[in-house]
Amino acid sequence: MSSLRVAVLRETVRSERRVALDPDGARRLKAAGLEVLVETGAGASAWFPDAGYAAQGARIVDRATAVAEAGLVLSVGQPDADVVDQLRPEQSCLGLLAPLTSPDLVRRLCRAKVTAISLDGLPRTLTRAQGMDALSSQASVAGYKAVLIAGEHYDRFFPLLMTAAGTSKPAAVLVLGAGVAGLQAIGTARRLGAVVSGYDVRPAAREEVKSLGAKFIELEAGIAAAGTGGYARELTADEREAQQRELAEHIARHDIVITTAQVPGRVPPLLVPADTVARMRPGSVLVDLAASALGGNVAGSRPGETLVTDNGVTVVGAANLPARMPTSASQALSRNISALVTHLVRDGELAIDLADEIQRGVVVTHGGEIVSTPVAAAVAASEAAAVAASEGAAVAASEQSATHAGETA
Repeated sequence: MSSLRVAVLRETVRSERRVALDPDGARRLKAAGLEVLVETGAGASAWFPDAGYAAQGARIVDRATAVAEAGLVLSVGQPDADVVDQLRPEQSCLGLLAPLTSPDLVRRLCRAKVTAISLDGLPRTLTRAQGMDALSSQASVAGYKAVLIAGEHYDRFFPLLMTAAGTSKPAAVLVLGAGVAGLQAIGTARRLGAVVSGYDVRPAAREEVKSLGAKFIELEAGIAAAGTGGYARELTADEREAQQRELAEHIARHDIVITTAQVPGRVPPLLVPADTVARMRPGSVLVDLAASALGGNVAGSRPGETLVTDNGVTVVGAANLPARMPTSASQALSRNISALVTHLVRDGELAIDLADEIQRGVVVTHGGEIVSTPVAAAVAASEAAAVAASEGAAVAASEQSATHAGETA
């Protein structure tokens, strides 16, 4: 009986240097009885040469062969459009697919009857799923890198330094959002000698922040917004206004502010509006880990861009930071993916079982249907919005035509 062939593709997005599976991950899948195909140069940007994969029993092939022969195609993010076009009904793809915000991709995979598996949907509160939790592993890398980036732009020392030339005060660092990325940022800033504070709307985060030696900021408004799956829920308009008003006082007193707050499938909450940025001291640094095409935690932040405001505050739109630490990020991601793949395989083949809680979270499309309830709702909402926009445009065009006809008459 032939075993499942798993293909590892080279990422083609220019800024993406990670690879979905490192040589050790190839070894793990081979040990599980699977065949591993690696596209030539797939791991080169993360410093994993083809020879390293070959030494673990992987077969190095070109892109077309990898896609054509594989039963399961692995990628870091969404597969390229040309790959999606080549996928057949009996094939599967796995990666960080961001299905809640990518309805077009979901529809295409569904029409092709491809089984789409997204690490984004993993139920993170399950103990047995922790080794598969790519969002957490990559967030940890991002939190660490965010502090190093802040240090690059901050023109003073992080630690207290006492020298013959005088004393340098430690940097005051504030981390907004105490999830995995935020806690890693807090720990890293502390190790560099900064005085660190943290804030989160989830009450459970208080002790986690304090356990790292940081001060937890308490707001008088007493906003508590714990959501499901370990995430924070979206705040109401009144809660957001109260939060921004109180946080502004704290933000203005800090040298470096790192923001990490995100709500899956939603626009990131605005934590630092323009008037708060204007109150910060010249030389201060804001690093926005939530910067994306949907928006960010900091007013004016743009993914992948760094700007300096009129009052001398540096705003860094920190997009896809794990790709800037590709070796460590790929090693962690590879362990997550190999753990998930081995969980999905039975007798050498993928065995989709939506009664399994892990599979119910990660399997997006299967058998020509969108089987993920949250993703199906997001796709339906997208279609409804498109219909409403189309009808609105038709009404506007009709009104314009009627107005023109009246003027002509």
